Amino acid sequence: MTDIGFIGAGHIGGGLARRAVAAGYDVVISNSRGPETLRDLVAELGEHATAGTTAEAAAAPIVVVSIPLKAYVAVPPAAVAGRIVIETNNYYPQRDGRIAELEARELTSSELHARHWPAARVVKAFNAIPAAEIATDASPTGAPNRRAIPIAGDDAAAKAEVTELIDRLGFDVVDVGTLAESWRIEPGTPCYGVRENAAQAEASIAAARRL
Repeated sequence: MTDIGFIGAGHIGGGLARRAVAAGYDVVISNSRGPETLRDLVAELGEHATAGTTAEAAAAPIVVVSIPLKAYVAVPPAAVAGRIVIETNNYYPQRDGRIAELEARELTSSELHARHWPAARVVKAFNAIPAAEIATDASPTGAPNRRAIPIAGDDAAAKAEVTELIDRLGFDVVDVGTLAESWRIEPGTPCYGVRENAAQAEASIAAARRL
């Protein structure tokens, strides 16, 4: 069985797929334009990568959804039911259009995703790191000043699995808390887009304020 499915093969999805293959995972990658458009990426990644449809990517036990937030409804709830879904998205009104519940801060973007995928085990991760640095800033477990990736989620077991995955991909993990707390790592917060080790990230998350 494929270890990780990727829905979205842009800068973040493609970067994570490269790290996953390097770490020994088999991956299936999909995008909105069809498997044939992923030929070059799959050839680069080698025998542990295949191109597929959204449904084929969603059949993996861990699914990375890395598409613009405005497109999240294109991933059917039934397709990811029971799966661990790592969502890497941020809300950018200039790209996604204004979403009333997010503007009013009634929900976080992660809660919006989880509401659409009620049977999925949603974990937010890799939204606060510049995409290009996914490939360049990974390091072995225990390396000094290792970069930390903040995560959030409501399912403790899912977060534990994602933590193990992220460690294998080359990063430490800092647990922000629930999906409702994921605003602490969204754009405009102290740790967003900043290279920090675990201790630094914990301090930045603690210092975050929702204005």
